[in-house]
Parts: sequence; structure tokens; C-alpha cells
Amino acid sequence: MSSLRQLRPALGVIVNPVAGIGGPAGLVGSDGEAVQREAAARGSHARAAERAAAALAVLAGAHPGLEVLTASGPLGEDAVRAAGLLPRVVYAPDAQRGQTGDGLVGDGLAGDGTTGDDTARAVAAFVADGATLVLFAGGDGTARDAARGAPAHTALLGIPAGVKMYSGCFAVAPAAAGAIAAEWLTAGGLPTREAEVLDLDEELLRAGRPDPRLFALVRVPVARERTQARKAPTPTSEADAVRRAAAGAVAAMRPGVRYLLGPGGTLAAVSRELGVPATPLGVDIVQDGMLVARDVSEQQAIASIAGHPAQAVVTVIGGQGFLLGRGNQQLSPAVLDAIGADPLLADPLMVVATEQKLIDLAGRPLLVDTGDTSLDARLAGHLRVITGPSSSSIYPVSAASAATTEGAHTCV
Repeated sequence: MSSLRQLRPALGVIVNPVAGIGGPAGLVGSDGEAVQREAAARGSHARAAERAAAALAVLAGAHPGLEVLTASGPLGEDAVRAAGLLPRVVYAPDAQRGQTGDGLVGDGLAGDGTTGDDTARAVAAFVADGATLVLFAGGDGTARDAARGAPAHTALLGIPAGVKMYSGCFAVAPAAAGAIAAEWLTAGGLPTREAEVLDLDEELLRAGRPDPRLFALVRVPVARERTQARKAPTPTSEADAVRRAAAGAVAAMRPGVRYLLGPGGTLAAVSRELGVPATPLGVDIVQDGMLVARDVSEQQAIASIAGHPAQAVVTVIGGQGFLLGRGNQQLSPAVLDAIGADPLLADPLMVVATEQKLIDLAGRPLLVDTGDTSLDARLAGHLRVITGPSSSSIYPVSAASAATTEGAHTCV
């Protein structure tokens, strides 16, 4: 039994209960009640609670019986209990918000009358009660709201559960977040670094105009290989390299195969090479140079590839190295399972990226974080990355959850 059980809790946990609901539905984000209702109608569900519980289960393995500061019900209490830890509720929206007339903020904590302001207030309550580290489950909007409630000396760490996670304050996977929190409590703190909290206007994002803005700088535990970098944009000087990589992808496409083109500038260049219109931040399906389906949800993708050989085409998120689990949740475990093994296709993924994106990773592996640890383990190993019409690299791929036992904290 951990001796920490007898101490004043140093850890706070807040969960955005609707985070990520828009991803599998192909809705780019989860902001606003209308988007959340549409996502639910398309068969999507929020995954923040289960991802928070997965993080806290790792923490519980190191510190069983630990008492954790949290907010009521789905805002954290439920996930803490699910992990077998002891919740100490220090924030309850109905009791503390009152009649403020607040609207939805950030990713929003909708569906139960809560808002992004409740995230900020909960974080402030945790810190007032002694928390030195706050875990938040959500995406960039949740990070923004958590930062509003955190004094400068408080460390924040995101459990990745949203759609867009461009900020540099997230662990690479839920299990990694739990491992960092466990080490934080064991050591009485860790070195921290400054990380950027970025967010985008989702309406502009859906219109194909991503414009990430800096909202805050926060302190994040230093945990090499367990925390992600901020998303790095592709330089304009890379335009020709992107075009060559896209041409290589088109040259590798086989007749009769349905290709699911994920989001990103490199995949938009693949669409241009094919001469088909692209959904800038969605998933389109092409076959034999023709557009089969545009901007599909998870369920639509499964229906469209049924009975056809298929392959998902993805790129590398610059600076982070993610292939799956960041902004392309339509390519879900269910979709990848539906693709299945085809004798003509060596892998369910075709990876397309410029050489420079691989160089910038400085030897770090590409990452997959689908939410299905067994699938992530199957995808791990080495993949061919197409970098040009006649060039490619064999590059290592790791399950992000593997960072649970790797990458001890290191000052950088």
C-alpha cells in the first residue's frame, strides 16, 4: 500500500466528458452542442472517460488506494473510481458555478450543463487544495481551459482524448500520463519545462483554414519519450518535397484498391496528384484515380470498403511523429480491422512523408495511438515511408502506450 494514501493529495484530475466525440464522426472537433449531437447521431461516442481511467489505472498500479482531488461525476470522479482510486471531490459545478449564464467554452463540457469555465474553476480548486500536478483529459480546447485555471507554478499534463492535440502539453498516450503522474508522486515532483498551449477556431478548421494560435505557456513534467512535442507546420520551402512524396504515393497505388486518404497537407497533395477534390481535414476514399466517397465518418468508411481491398494512407505529424490518433480518428480501430489483411497489401497503412519530417524526428520512432493497445502493438515494428516517386525509407513505429515503461525523466 502506498504511503501517499496518508498524505494530502498532490494530484488533481479533470475530465472533459465530451472530448473526442467529433473525431470518428469526421467533424474535426467537438466544440458546441450542435456538433456533439451530430456526432452522436453518426454513431460516435466520447472517449475521454475511458482514456482517463486507463491513465489512472497505471497510477493505481504504482500507488494503490491513492486519494485524488477531482470534480464531481463525469468531470473526474467517475474515472477516478473506475481506476480503483479514491476521489476527493473539491469542485461540483452545480454547487459552485451558480447562475452565471456561461456558454460553451473551448472543447466544452456539454451534455450536463457544464462548460469550459468549469474546467478552469476545477483546476483552480485543485491547486487551492494543494495539487502540484493536474491531469486533464481532453484536447487542445481543454488544455486552454485548464491553463486559465492554473497558476504559473502548477504543472499540467494532458491525457490525450480530444480530436486535435497540437499543443506540447500532452503525454503521448494515456498510459504514459499515468506513468508520469506515478513518478511525480513517488519523487515528490519532477523537473518541468515550458510548453505551448495551441488551439484552432473549429469553424475555420472545417473550412480548411487551420490557424493555430498560442493561448498560453504552461509547465509540463519533463519525461523524455512520454510527452509529445507541439505540432510543427510544414515549411513553404518543403512544397516541392511534399509534391514528390505525393507523386510517390500515387505511383504505389494498385488497381482495384480503395485508398482512405487521411487529413493533412501531404495527403491533400496526393489528391491533387490524382486530380480529385480533397477534404482538407477529413478522410476521402479513392479507387483507380476516382473519388468514391468524400469526408467520411468511421461508419461510412467501414461501409464503403466492405468487400474491397483497402489501405489507409496517412502522413507524419511534423514534430510529433504521430501516424494515428491525432486528428484522424475516423481511421479508428474498427476501420483498420475492416481493412484487414490482404495478400496484395503488406500493411493496412501506406505512410507518405517528406525526408525532412523523418530527419526532424532525430531518430525517435513514429507513433500510433488508436485507443486499442492490441492494435497499436500489431502496428508497431517497421514501416515503409514513401518519400518520393522512387524513394522510400524503412522507419520504426512504436505504440505510444509503450512509453509507460520507457523514457525515464530527463532534464532537457
